[in-house]
Order: sequence, then structure tokens, then C-alpha cells
Amino acid sequence: MPEYISTRTNGEDEPRSYTDVLLEGLALDGGLYVPTEYPHLTDHDIRMLDSLSYPELFVKVKSLLVGDSMSIMAQMGLADAAYSQEKFPETHRGDIVPIRQIGSNLYIQDLSKGPTAAFKDLALQALGQDMNYELKRRGEVLNILGATSGDTGSAAEAAVKGLGSISLFMLSPLNGMSDFQRAQMGALSGGNIHNIAVDEPFDALQSKVKELNKDFPELGAVNSINFGRVASQVPYYFSSYLQVMGGKVGGQVDFVIPSGNMGNALAGYIARKMGLPIRNIIIATNENSGLDHLIQTGRYKKEPSHITTSPSMDIAVASNYERVIHDVLGADPDRTRLYMEQFERTGMVDFRDIGRSADLLKQAGFDSGISNHEKRVRTIQRVYKDTKSVIDPHTADGVGVALERGQLDVPTICMETALPVKFEPIIFEALGFVPKRQARFEGFHDSSDKNFVMLPGGALGSVALKKYIQENALTRV
Repeated sequence: MPEYISTRTNGEDEPRSYTDVLLEGLALDGGLYVPTEYPHLTDHDIRMLDSLSYPELFVKVKSLLVGDSMSIMAQMGLADAAYSQEKFPETHRGDIVPIRQIGSNLYIQDLSKGPTAAFKDLALQALGQDMNYELKRRGEVLNILGATSGDTGSAAEAAVKGLGSISLFMLSPLNGMSDFQRAQMGALSGGNIHNIAVDEPFDALQSKVKELNKDFPELGAVNSINFGRVASQVPYYFSSYLQVMGGKVGGQVDFVIPSGNMGNALAGYIARKMGLPIRNIIIATNENSGLDHLIQTGRYKKEPSHITTSPSMDIAVASNYERVIHDVLGADPDRTRLYMEQFERTGMVDFRDIGRSADLLKQAGFDSGISNHEKRVRTIQRVYKDTKSVIDPHTADGVGVALERGQLDVPTICMETALPVKFEPIIFEALGFVPKRQARFEGFHDSSDKNFVMLPGGALGSVALKKYIQENALTRV
């Protein structure tokens, strides 16, 4: 059975099960939960996944990370509920995450066909089902605190809306999200969903989440701090690989991943550790390019985040980086703790300061590139000219980095981030038109803040936030 420990554990804490870490936020020592070891699939094991529907493949892969803390029958029922035709209306059961080719050896994996038109639906629909199942089994309730720079908010809210065992408090920056994203979140407000707009950038909100998890360790997490969310992203890497490679299991592929918080890239890294033949995990950043600088130079420096036209990546500090560095440092908790504490204290760390090579992450299979507004506009235009399909600005960041690298000697799969409907102004700028909205999205025009609790930034906002959570938290009856 898989066991989970903190990236900063001193060896004294008892290992947790998957269902334990599912309901916890940060570990008590401030670290993130990781498996003590990763399971491994052979080429034969991977080949046997090829004939399965996506929910079946999902359970086959994810169950290796869940272990016997949930029965296979329960996991299958939860996956069927997460990926139902009702929630993914424009897909068939076996085609939840389809691949489309946009160039020679260049592909996009469509990950945004869920209820909120973002790739995060794939993990969060499953995470919500898992959490609710386990809470009911234990007879408990859970209050979750999260922060969003864009798509996580509505995807998390859609995943837990109406679930009686869960109450969700979602922080979002007052400025930066698209009108569609804010309207979509506002439409989900009420009942067990609490939308809170704070006059601070996303990174400050993410820090508040970590601080409040220390003050209230009983708070759960729904962003990629929660390993359950990362575990639910790993399976679609196997699906995309099989769709591109068919029976040629063993051949290598590259993945290009638009990334700000490194959760999706971490899932790809885990898939690689589990045996998926991935050559490079290429992180595409926007103008907030700290991850690119880290991978290329070995130096990680905290910089103020900037508002861009790919806002879901407007993140300066990648919360999942700690899980990656823990692994590449040989799962050494003491070195991980010292490294992360130095970053938290000084805002800068360097691999050379801990006696490691500057290209440590490149040695671990990572690479990177930077996009910007002009590049993403050109990429949207190019993909439309070549394929008559429209991609969102974050996906354009990934495709643009792939094209700029020019190293398409193996199949290269760009992970889609969202549907273009969520970012219509830049689509119109690039193409002079916006695609007709699907009927289910026609109502998201009002981006007013009337459905949000408004809080100031800084210490005053932190005090008000604590009070609001205490007054509105779900309690066990």
C-alpha cells in the first residue's frame, strides 16, 4: 500500500495513507505530502491500457497511488461520476481527453471539455468525488481553503458544489482574471461555495492559504497542494501517449506544459517516474518566467508577478516545486527543508549553493521556454491558419515554445489549458472574431463582483479572512 510522508519530515511522523493526505492541506511541518516511492509500470502494463475507456484507464493508473485505502470498485464508481456524459457533454466516454495533430510530430491533448472549460476539471472533478466519499465514510465534514489565479476557482467550485460534506472558501485576486473567469466563479457562489476577492496578487493569496493552514490545520486543500489532485492528473499523460504512439510503446515523446504553479508538470514528472517513456518535460511560461530561469540557470528567485493575457499562469512562486526538488535531491528531507526555508526567508536559492550543478533540473528531464503577448498572438494566428482551430492563450504559450525550440524529432504533445471562450479579448485581437459560444457558456457575460466577499490586502485582510472563515465554516452535526 502506498504511504505518504512530508517533503520536510524528520522521520518521526507516521506515514499517511492516500485518503489521509486527501483530506489534509499542508503537512504539519509545512511541507507537502509525497509517496515514499512511486509504483512502476512496464511497457507491457502500459500497452494493456490502450483498449480502455478513459475512466477505466484513470482507475488503473491512479489506483497505484491510492492503494487499498479505497477499493477498486469504489474508485471506479467515483471515476464514472467524475467523468459522466453530463459533466463532459461533448465527449464520448472513451474520448474524454482526445489528441489532435496540428503539425508534423506536433499534437495538442484536449483537456478542457469539462464543465468549466479548463484542464483542471479533469483533476478536480475526481478530487471532489474522492473527498466527499471519504468524508461520508468517516462521518466528517471538511472546510477547504484555496486560491486561484483563474481556472482553479471555477473548476474546484463546480467539483464540490452541492456536496453536503464540503464547504469551499476560494480566494481570488481583485484584478487579473478574465471577465469570463470571474463571471463563471460568481455564478457558482452560494450554498457551500464562498468566493472571496482580495486586493492582492495570486502569490500573496497562496501565501495566505499556507499561513491559514498552519493556524487551522483542519482546513483541507483543493489546489495542487493536495496530492490527490496531482494523482488525478497523472492518468491523462498515459492516455495521450497511447493515442499518439499506438502499439509502439517504448518510443519516447516530449510534453510541453504551460505552467505557473508546476502542478501539471509535476504530474508529467510522476508519469515519467512510473515508467512512461517521456524524454523531456518542457515548461512554457508567460512573462512571469521564474520557472524558465530556474531550469536554465539553477537559480530560483522570487519576483513580483505581472498581469498578462495568459492570466492563469500569472504566478511567481510555484507551490509544487517543493515536491520536484525533494525528489531530485534524492528524497532528502533535511536538504529540502533547508533549501525551501532559505527561499522563503530570502526569496532566492541556487543549486550551486548546495553543491549541485546549475543544470540539475535539466538532468532530471526538464527544459523550458518563455512566451509573451506578441508570441501568443502569433501562435493563435498560426494554428488557426494551419488547422482552422482556435486555441486559448495559455495553450498558445505551450505551442509557441514547442515551435520555437524546433526539436520535433520525437512526437511532441502540448497540453491544452482551457477553451478559448474564457479569453475572448485576446482571441479577437489575434483573429478578428471569436468563436460562437457553446450554449452552456452563453450566460457568462457579467463579471461584476456582486457575488464575491470583498476583502482588503495585507494584515487587515488576513484578520478579516480568518474571522469570515470562522463564522461560515461547516461544522459536524
